[in-house]
Amino acid sequence: MSPDGKYFITTYSNVATPPKRTLLNNTGKIIKELGDSKADDFDQYIYGKTELIFIPSEDGKYQLPATITYPTDFDKTKRYPVVFSIYGGPNAGTVTNTWKGTSNQWWANEGIIQIAVDHRASGQFGKEGVALMHRNLGKWEMKDYGTAAKWLKAQTWVDNKKLLITGHSYGGYMSALALTMGADDFDFGYAGAPVTSWELYDTHYVERFMDTPQENPEGYKAASVLTYVDKYKGLLRIMHGDMDDNVHVQNTIQLVDKLTNTNKHFELIIYPGSRHGFGPSKAAHDRAERYRFYYQNLLNRPVPEGLIK
Repeated sequence: MSPDGKYFITTYSNVATPPKRTLLNNTGKIIKELGDSKADDFDQYIYGKTELIFIPSEDGKYQLPATITYPTDFDKTKRYPVVFSIYGGPNAGTVTNTWKGTSNQWWANEGIIQIAVDHRASGQFGKEGVALMHRNLGKWEMKDYGTAAKWLKAQTWVDNKKLLITGHSYGGYMSALALTMGADDFDFGYAGAPVTSWELYDTHYVERFMDTPQENPEGYKAASVLTYVDKYKGLLRIMHGDMDDNVHVQNTIQLVDKLTNTNKHFELIIYPGSRHGFGPSKAAHDRAERYRFYYQNLLNRPVPEGLIK
């Protein structure tokens, strides 16, 4: 901001515009473009288009924001698999109308639709939305993600047997919940370090939202992945570090116990010596296994030669 408040410099972007730096006056008029991260040959590149869209909630009360990246050679007459990436925690939305860079272009080139959606309690709708999660973790997130899944599968260009949901930590919780509570809507789950029962997580976090297990026993039961194991279908892969001191590995062990006791098929990777994130020594394996899972289950073809080293 200039000393007299008449001018300011801002850096901005949106899903279709790489970051720009611009001088404006205090009425919003552009005085001068100072910098543009878009290279001179930018328009010569073919890349997957990203859009900001809004999906109506089931009850019609909210327009759920989402960013969707289409395959590079997108053709509405074809059907594509979908990767639905989420975090999902209260007041922790991830959808923004900002430039996403090129990190999602590999899968766009391979023919996968990629989407992120924020639910009604993500913070996008203020305190009113976040307050809905009090004593109700899992309920509204899963309802809105299920609505988004149904919307996707209703599109003529989506393969309605190949919707994968993925996330880590709270996102791992939502991915595991999607393959149990929400198994009618999702086909694959890729869950990192999931909470599976809120009694197992840090009280300083959980009790802000859920109160104590003694005060809210039904809420804890309704929010637990373990409650819905009998509804499990599709294919869930779980990854967890055995030294995770944030989401303790007992969360995964209790889910595995339930899944094996009911003879459910799933996949599990335990990373020895890893905490809530998988350290450098495990990162290559973690990345390679995701490649294998996506190619095998979403694309039905082998991993390209040389991709995994």
